[in-house]
Amino acid sequence: MNYLCPICKHPLLLQEKTWCCPSNHRFDCAKEGYVNLLPVQNKGSKDPGDNKEMMFARREFLNKGHYQGLSDRINALAKTYAKVAKNGLDIGCGEGYYSHRLQECLSTSNEFNLKGLDISKSALKYASKRYKAIDFCVASAFDMPFADNSFDLMLRVYAPSLDEELRRVVKTDGILITASAGEQHHFALKQLIYAEPKPHMSESSQIQGFELLHRENLASLMVLEDESDITHFLNMTPYSWKLTDEQKSQLVQEGLKCELDFKIEVFKAI
Repeated sequence: MNYLCPICKHPLLLQEKTWCCPSNHRFDCAKEGYVNLLPVQNKGSKDPGDNKEMMFARREFLNKGHYQGLSDRINALAKTYAKVAKNGLDIGCGEGYYSHRLQECLSTSNEFNLKGLDISKSALKYASKRYKAIDFCVASAFDMPFADNSFDLMLRVYAPSLDEELRRVVKTDGILITASAGEQHHFALKQLIYAEPKPHMSESSQIQGFELLHRENLASLMVLEDESDITHFLNMTPYSWKLTDEQKSQLVQEGLKCELDFKIEVFKAI
């Protein structure tokens, strides 16, 4: 499956290591393998998305398996609801942790091609270098460089997007799996930051053009004792900016316990 030109919306064809359209817009593949399809005028900032420090922290944290339970459950739901999917997309794929594990899971039973999209070039440099079986592109989830009705399966973990853009690129009856914060997610940390911490919204999501097939909460208690794990966890989240240095130092020294509560939902395009 080829990309669409982000400027003129014509199909792109790969010529050696450059994606080209009939209007002669050209996009070179980076040495790591990804292609940057985010036009300068659409960037919004010099380096949009997660910066190198946040990406590194999340990469190291996820590689230790602390969120593997979420990945395993996503993969199980994909095998249940989209077991014959051939073309998939991970929206806001970051450094590729969930993408890679999903691709490995679904490729065991049939040919499954997965693309990863993220606005962070830093994240995709790492993802492309490590996960060669997946095609990654720098692009906006609000204007995705794909043709209509391209995907049987889409994954969105904590990534913002537009309902109409999700519906445009997915096939009718295609499956969308989303993961977001459940009601008690990281509540212990919120208690350190806010005088009156509020739980996350617990209602089921509504996405225009999709029917909700399944909703569940995956809850557990995360216990971190290793100093580097705690530091990486804090640095990959907004809590790093909201906790004081004294609070962070205390967590690193004493260990961290907090709730994991993921809201996982499965939708079908209608």
